[in-house]
Amino acid sequence: MRTLAGGGGGEYRACAARRALWPLRRDARPTSTTSDLGPSPGPVTPPMPRGVRTSPLGAREVAGAPYTLRVLQEGYCCPQPNGAFRADGSVTLVWGGPVTALVDTGGPWDRQRLVSLLAERGLSPDDVTHVVCTHGHSDHVGNINLFPAATLLVGHDLSRGDGCYLPHDLAKGCPYVLHPGRLEVVATPGHTIDHVSVVVRDTSLGTVVVAGDLFEREEDEEEWRASSEDPARQEQSRRRVMAVADVIVPGHGPPFRVFRERGDGKVPWEEDDEGNATAGGGPKGHGDIPRGDVTPGDVPEEEGNGTGNDPKP
Repeated sequence: MRTLAGGGGGEYRACAARRALWPLRRDARPTSTTSDLGPSPGPVTPPMPRGVRTSPLGAREVAGAPYTLRVLQEGYCCPQPNGAFRADGSVTLVWGGPVTALVDTGGPWDRQRLVSLLAERGLSPDDVTHVVCTHGHSDHVGNINLFPAATLLVGHDLSRGDGCYLPHDLAKGCPYVLHPGRLEVVATPGHTIDHVSVVVRDTSLGTVVVAGDLFEREEDEEEWRASSEDPARQEQSRRRVMAVADVIVPGHGPPFRVFRERGDGKVPWEEDDEGNATAGGGPKGHGDIPRGDVTPGDVPEEEGNGTGNDPKP
């Protein structure tokens, strides 16, 4: 079943100068692209970085300051002999700073399990300030009603409280910022037209992207197009994520690491004292793609504090 979230409150204000999912390169130049509603300015889509490699993360948690990320539930998809398939989506908790965010909520059959998984981290549904559902399919939004006090984002559908729908500029390629410089939601269309992903920066492994069904799982090249509403746009979104992420949490498989070659052709990982590989090309495991300006949060000031990092009602 496919449920596409509609626009909740229209566009709040024009994008800032950089209309991009996030900065790919400091020398990137904008050109025209197609937004959800028609042509609009947007970034050049770079070619897939050469020398990209992936490997299983081998863990469910990535520590960071202030935000730690934990995959509470690994998604899966298992084809059945009769042509059906059994599936459930990944559920990821991001916490430690002023925002406590849950990315996707699993299917409705996971209700009690999700409450128990949160309790294991010392949390209740009331402690969650933001719920981001990467898209509107039932295995990702099935338990959203556990969080009536949270700010809710389902694809491009942003709401809070008793049916108050809030404006934003995701459809124009501007991030919805939850914590400036640390935590934001970006548009990653393709699997569904209004698909989004969550970017967590400054973790111990660099930049983590919780990508929903933009990636079904690691090494999914032979399968993701079959469930894509717009394969061409999804390919563009996947390339952008692969260009900046050090870790990707896919919608239906365990998290995996991304390694990129440096300009000298060497893969930018080192071994620690125990011989284990460390991710990323920058200092302390951070990716080597420079970070630029981000769009300020788009919650109107009368509704929040202007950063997207608004207190619960």
